[in-house]
Amino acid sequence: MRLKLSDRSSVDQWFNKIEQRPALAVTISIIWLLLINFIAFGWNLGNIGLVDETEPLFAEASRQMLVTGDWITPFFNGETRFDKPALIYWCQAIAYAIMGVNEWAARIPSALAATGVTALAFYVVQWHFGKKDQLEQVANPTRRYLTAAVASALMALNPEMIVWGRVGVSDMLLTGCIASALLCFFLGYAQNSAPSHFPNKWYLACYVLMAGAILTKGPVGIVLPGLVMIAFALYLGKFWQLWREMRPILGLFLVFLISAPWYALVTWRNGWNFINAFFGYHNIERFTEVVNGHSAPWYFYFLVVLLGFAPYSVFIPASIARLKFWQRPHFINQERSQHLGLFACFWFLGVFGFFTIAVTKLPSYVLPLMPAAAILVALLWSDIFANTQTDQALRISSWVNVAFLSTIAVALFNISHIIGTDPAAPELYQQIQDLGIAKIGGIIWLSAAVVIAALILSYRLRPIIAINVVGFVAFLALVLMPALFVMDAQRQQPLRELAAIAVKEKIPNEELVMVGFKKPTVTFYTQKTVNYLKFAQEALDYIHNQEVTKVKPPSLLLLTEQKKLIEMDLPPDHYKNIATKGAYNLIRIPLERIKKDEKDQINLS
Repeated sequence: MRLKLSDRSSVDQWFNKIEQRPALAVTISIIWLLLINFIAFGWNLGNIGLVDETEPLFAEASRQMLVTGDWITPFFNGETRFDKPALIYWCQAIAYAIMGVNEWAARIPSALAATGVTALAFYVVQWHFGKKDQLEQVANPTRRYLTAAVASALMALNPEMIVWGRVGVSDMLLTGCIASALLCFFLGYAQNSAPSHFPNKWYLACYVLMAGAILTKGPVGIVLPGLVMIAFALYLGKFWQLWREMRPILGLFLVFLISAPWYALVTWRNGWNFINAFFGYHNIERFTEVVNGHSAPWYFYFLVVLLGFAPYSVFIPASIARLKFWQRPHFINQERSQHLGLFACFWFLGVFGFFTIAVTKLPSYVLPLMPAAAILVALLWSDIFANTQTDQALRISSWVNVAFLSTIAVALFNISHIIGTDPAAPELYQQIQDLGIAKIGGIIWLSAAVVIAALILSYRLRPIIAINVVGFVAFLALVLMPALFVMDAQRQQPLRELAAIAVKEKIPNEELVMVGFKKPTVTFYTQKTVNYLKFAQEALDYIHNQEVTKVKPPSLLLLTEQKKLIEMDLPPDHYKNIATKGAYNLIRIPLERIKKDEKDQINLS
């Protein structure tokens, strides 16, 4: 059936010409995805050192996996590390083998996972609107490609995705697997294929990706997407129909076939040590109890989403209200391919509710809902791209957008009064203030607020979402990226420099001890086992215990915070200062000299 073309503006005519040249449309789509993902995840990815304390734990465990050839049991600093399953370690170790052991290789799995889900979301959104055009018998390439472009941009260019897409930990890999699994589920569901002996290709991809999620972070990799899919199917009254389509028994067998071997092997090697640490502590206890002091009030994730998906988060309530998901008969009678908004709503609320119930709370836990938030907000703007009438909720949300950006601007102008000092980098915030980075950020968001207000008053809402995206890119380039380099120079570079000095200074059988806060980067950058001691008195006791051991090293290397060195109150002749960097000192303690002085004191007494 031939699609009718409605009257077009110059922008619409341009998109129509692209639509008539499929190769050009694909090329422009690829260029767009490469551009936004490079800005979000690739730009300066490895030019900033690893950040304590979680990132180097993963990076070093993966390095040890590559060096030892043990691809089953993860180790850090000579001890087993059962926090997370093996997939992230495998990915980082493979990256090390290809790129060398460096920051780029440690982070590239996260960046690729974020890029992959962004690209898949672009495809799903434009496919959804392609089906919508067929149903409406009106070709609207502007709506199709602009909405897909906005969805992918919002998905990549927000604080939460950028932070975890640039850090070498398991969170983004988990999000990539879960979000991609849910998107594949929707594509499989939207095909509306007749039940057969095997699930369609998209359902199969969904099962494979859930297996990847299980290998990334454990049972949550299947529980979370499973709850979303089940709730969605029950709401539409299609549970048993989807059961016959998806063949879950076969699917679960595939999931088991992919994910179970590693769990079996690591349990066989480590027994109850693995079971108690991984399933007991890092899964059950994290959901039912507060772990490592990570507690937060019930509204914690409202704040995380507000700031983590800024500046677009203010449009989420209108995006959900626009769906009118309470009108169930409307969706039941609708074509499956048009359920994308409803599915994204279940996805968003499902992840949000699941982790709100969990007792242990961390900002990264709700990362898997960010792709759903981006799709919801993009669908809200699709009506404008279609040149249709917009409702009052969008205008109200736009005014809230103005207020939100203005608040951020005011906060940046007064950042020195809001944020305290960092003991590990006492000059950090002063240097940021001296460079004027915060003021530049305030000017960016205040300017964006003024432009958006002018657009609202002139009844031109279409560019508002673009102003938010452009403002965020400017903020990333002119504020966040420079601030990251300053932070790295103040907080992490001193440790990297001292680690390099320690490697050169270390003599045979000499132990490297760190006193104070645990900094796993020292282990990664020295590639040596480091003995971490938290308290000054604990360090003094350890030094004296070394003096009486039968096989003792001639000296100890101590990497310590300056305040801890003062607390230890060592006599000046009991240590030699090798180097001082930032808030840290590298000293050598000659054990024989200490022992001799103590004997002399005893003889004198």
